[in-house]
Amino acid sequence: MTSSVDSSCVVTGGARGIGRGIAELMVARGHRVVVGDIDGAAAAATAAEIGAAAGLAHDVRDPDAHHVVAEEASRHGVVTAWFNNAGVGDDGTLAALGDEQVRRLVEVNLLGTLWGTRAALAAFGPAGGDVVNVASIAGLGPVPGDSVYAATKAAVVSLSASVHAETPRGVRVHALCPDGADTAMLAAQDPTGLGAQLVHSGGAILSVAEVAEAAVSLVGSRRVVRALPTWRGGVVRTSALAPGVMQHAAGLFAAQGRRAMRRR
Repeated sequence: MTSSVDSSCVVTGGARGIGRGIAELMVARGHRVVVGDIDGAAAAATAAEIGAAAGLAHDVRDPDAHHVVAEEASRHGVVTAWFNNAGVGDDGTLAALGDEQVRRLVEVNLLGTLWGTRAALAAFGPAGGDVVNVASIAGLGPVPGDSVYAATKAAVVSLSASVHAETPRGVRVHALCPDGADTAMLAAQDPTGLGAQLVHSGGAILSVAEVAEAAVSLVGSRRVVRALPTWRGGVVRTSALAPGVMQHAAGLFAAQGRRAMRRR
């Protein structure tokens, strides 16, 4: 197994939030980290601030852009880990979302993860490596008010499990499914929308540090899908077995979420 001293990794969406948290942890563990982000200037600034190897403009919707980032990472060491963290969170019902919002959700959250996973598999050395796809607890069951977002994250979970099963020994693919985290994406959600209210119904909002630590902990493990927190994942998975019940329960959870937002 390649040691962290001569290994490199890629973090997409790494200029801020969870991505930055992951990049900082990987730098602290001795990896040469390449930070990619749609905002190239922010990626470069973050890389300089945390001691990463490089920060590049990286539009995950472009398959070729992933290969550019992979080549940069390979210049700094053997690529042993790749975090597909970049994502968008336009909230709203399917009927309410505009065409461009739907397209962006699919292209960034799903296709961006797919292209990144494929680039990572091609970039890994003979010792293999880990792909960590940051999905969402919304990908484990029905989430009214966030239907398109949830669909893209469910696809990421399925992609991760399927690719993990088809890769050679030494290559591991993981999906991390965190509940709501204290990020700009969550802050940008409409507080009067059903999706935001359901997120806040689940108890304490996760910190960036908690999600980043969970993502990094998957490197080297055999765990394919991890929900954070575990109990919340169990609740959402159970609701997937009886989606009709969720239609009736959503109002109760939303009321709980509104109360939680008022307290916060």
